[in-house]
Amino acid sequence: MSGDKKKLGKILLKQRAVTPEELQRLLERQESQPGHRLASVAQSSGSVAPKELLKALSEQHGVPGIDLDQVVVPLQNLDLVPEDVARQHLILPILVKEDRVFLAMSDPTDRRVIEEIEFVTGRRVFPYVAIHDALAGIIGKAYEGKKRGDEHYIGPTVPADYLESLGLAPTSGRPSEPPNEPSGVVVDRAIADGGLDHDDELGLAELTKKASAPHDPFASQVAPMPTEGAVRVRPASPKILVVDDEDDIRKMLSRVLQKKGFEVLEASKGLQALQLVRESTPDVILLDAMLPEVHGFDICRRIKGSKRYGHIPIIMVSAIYRGWRVAEDLRTSYGVDAFLEKPFKIGEVVAHVERVLEGRASELPMDDMLSREASDALERGMDMYRQGDLDGAIDKLRSGLKIDPLSFQLHYHLGLLCGRRDDVFEAIHELETAVDLQPRNFSALKNLAILYQRAGFKHKAVEMWERSLGAATDEGTRQGIKEHLMSLL
Repeated sequence: MSGDKKKLGKILLKQRAVTPEELQRLLERQESQPGHRLASVAQSSGSVAPKELLKALSEQHGVPGIDLDQVVVPLQNLDLVPEDVARQHLILPILVKEDRVFLAMSDPTDRRVIEEIEFVTGRRVFPYVAIHDALAGIIGKAYEGKKRGDEHYIGPTVPADYLESLGLAPTSGRPSEPPNEPSGVVVDRAIADGGLDHDDELGLAELTKKASAPHDPFASQVAPMPTEGAVRVRPASPKILVVDDEDDIRKMLSRVLQKKGFEVLEASKGLQALQLVRESTPDVILLDAMLPEVHGFDICRRIKGSKRYGHIPIIMVSAIYRGWRVAEDLRTSYGVDAFLEKPFKIGEVVAHVERVLEGRASELPMDDMLSREASDALERGMDMYRQGDLDGAIDKLRSGLKIDPLSFQLHYHLGLLCGRRDDVFEAIHELETAVDLQPRNFSALKNLAILYQRAGFKHKAVEMWERSLGAATDEGTRQGIKEHLMSLL
């Protein structure tokens, strides 16, 4: 747990969900029930509405809250997380979509659990906070249902209309109107209804009203892997990108490789590494698994799933992940060319670099041709959008990203188009990636702020507006953002 995390009781008081006297009674009741968390005690007592509790938990942890009474969980998702792991860590895979897992968690700050799920599943985890005791109970029901052969776990208050839209037969007694929030995600309605009415480039005003059901499609797939090639000719002056957040190790590796005649680039964070790959196209990447901002596994998935960069050999280094099984999984699932455990011998590092330089992929992609292909995908996609073919435009931009996954323009425009199609998860994901690639791009930051605000995530919206303020180019725009931030705060 983070030491500077806000106290839940103070948040409930600030949100006027309880009075000081009610909070005191809840705290006394919690003391009499060792092991129970305040939110669970408040829910069981009936003194605070579940929605208010989830809003408070969302503010406490900085992630969205999920109302488990309003979710439909495809039980095939449970194949990703063994039952004993789910019960031990109180996690439940609510939604699996392509290369992402949306995970209900009692403690969404537990990075160790998130990273372990990402490694085992090969997917990126998006955490949602749930009330502790409620989550524990639903985990049991979901896994028991899977054993019985059920296909879905259906929350007790999922509206009948929503079940019908999924092709599921509603049971009697369910409400006929859909919930205010899509699929159990708790948002702040006052925020979603307020905010900017002007300059909405994303056209997101309707986003929270018509958000597409995140349970469709149920199927998922792993990131594409590049095809193998034949042996290539060793470059005359090989360029090695060394990525490690430990300064001593990174600088030591750089010195050794430079003495061996290699040109060396250095990165201490994941985003910096991706930017250097895009700008300099190294011949080998020496990559630490545990990195700030972007995990080493995610960097592998992005690079190895790319036609433009997938030929680059990657040597993964880790002090946490160990053993031949890990090494084999990294090769088969992530395309890693070699794996080294820390602590390592310098001679082993140099030998691995020499080996992958001599034995990896034949004909390198022609950068100019690939750039033209990616640009053509962007141009044709935007033409399709102007002609009214929104789905075709999105598919075309995605085809461009298979060629160049580090293209800011492709991610940025794909985010805008996904916003037009009311696909909130895709829109946020693509614009977040665009901001990762160009952290000071005002248009991307501003549109991401609008997106978060329209979706009801106040604190993320404030963060993006603050970053937009630093990237704004004129005083009038900066003053407008300041006034808007004051209204949010």
